Amino acid sequence: MQNKSKVAVIHTTPETVIADYVKAGELAGLRESLDHSAVTILKDNISWHLPFPGANTVPWQLEGAINSLKGAGFEKLAAVHNDTVVTDPYAGGRNLKLTPIYQKYSIEEHFNNDPADLKWIVYEPKARMRVLNRIFHRGIRIPEYMIGKNIVHLPTMKTHIYTTTTGAMKNAFGGLLNTRRHYTHSCIHETLVDLLQIQKEIHPGLFCFMDGTTAGSGPGPRTMTPHIKNYILASSDMVAIDAVAAKMMGFDPLTIKYIALADEAGLGNGDPNRIEVVGENVSEVNFGFSVGDNMASRVGDIFWYSPLKVFQKLLFHTPIVYIFVFGSAFYHDLLWYPFKGKKIFDRWRKETSWGRLFDSY
Repeated sequence: MQNKSKVAVIHTTPETVIADYVKAGELAGLRESLDHSAVTILKDNISWHLPFPGANTVPWQLEGAINSLKGAGFEKLAAVHNDTVVTDPYAGGRNLKLTPIYQKYSIEEHFNNDPADLKWIVYEPKARMRVLNRIFHRGIRIPEYMIGKNIVHLPTMKTHIYTTTTGAMKNAFGGLLNTRRHYTHSCIHETLVDLLQIQKEIHPGLFCFMDGTTAGSGPGPRTMTPHIKNYILASSDMVAIDAVAAKMMGFDPLTIKYIALADEAGLGNGDPNRIEVVGENVSEVNFGFSVGDNMASRVGDIFWYSPLKVFQKLLFHTPIVYIFVFGSAFYHDLLWYPFKGKKIFDRWRKETSWGRLFDSY
C-alpha cells in the first residue's frame, strides 16, 4: 500500500493570494519535492488564447508560484509553452497577462512548437506504456529540454468534456506531446497515465499549484460557467491533487478513469482515504459541478467514441483534420466567444474582486 499523499488547500482572497500561494507551497512540502540543483520548468495552462475565467492559468497563480519557488530556494526557473491546433501560446501569454510576469522576474520562456527553440527527440520509456507506443509507432517524441529538469504545473480547477475533470495530470498533455496529440483522444485516460509515467522518469521532481479562485463547470476546458470559489491547492502528487480537486467539484475521484488508473499503477494516490489534506477542512465541500456538452464535444463523441471511430485515421491523421481544426476555431473564437464568452468575461472583470485583480496586472 502507498503512503499517504499530502495536498494543501487554502481559502484565499485577492489581498492575500500571493502570500497564500507561498503558504500552500510550504504546507505541501515544496522545498523537499524538487531537486535544488536542477532548473525548474513552469508549465502554465493556456487552454485558450482568449481570456476567460476558470479556463487558463491566472496572473496571481503564476506570480504566487514564482514567489513560493524563490522563497524555497529555487532560483533557476524557466517556462515552457506549447501550441495546440486551436490555441496560440504567444497571443495567450499577452492576453492572459502572463508574459509581463515572466519578464518581471526575468524568467526565460521557451516554446516547444518552435523548432529553432526546442528540439524534439524520440524517447523510449522504461515502463510499459498502455497506449502511446501503439499510437506513435514510429517513436514517442518529447522535447529534449524537459529531461533532467523539475516541472511545476499550473492548471486551474475545471471540468473537461473528455476527461470529466482536468488538472495536474492533463497539464502534461500539451507539454510532452506535439500537435498530433489529438491522435490520443479516444484513449485519453490511458494517455494521461502514460504521460505521468514518463514525467516520473525524466523529471527529478514534480509539483503542482492549482488555482480554484474562479473554477469552471460545464463543457470545459473553455466554454464553461465560471464560479467564484476562492481556493488554491498544492501538492507533489499529481494524482492526489487531481483527486482532491475532483472531490471538491462534486465527483467521486475513483470513478474518473485517469485518476483510477494512475492510482492502480502506483503513480500517486487517487483514493481520498489515502490523502492528507492540510490547511482547510474541505471534507464537506461539494461544488456540484457537471460537464454537459457543447458543439465540439458532440462532434468529438461521434468520431472518437461511437462506431464511426473506425474512420479516425482517415479524418484525423490526414489533411482532412484541418476541416475540424477550422470548425473548432470558428465555433470557439468567432461564434461562442464574441456572442457569449466575452460578455461573461467582461461581467467577471467588472463585478468580481478576482476580475478586478486581473485588470490590475
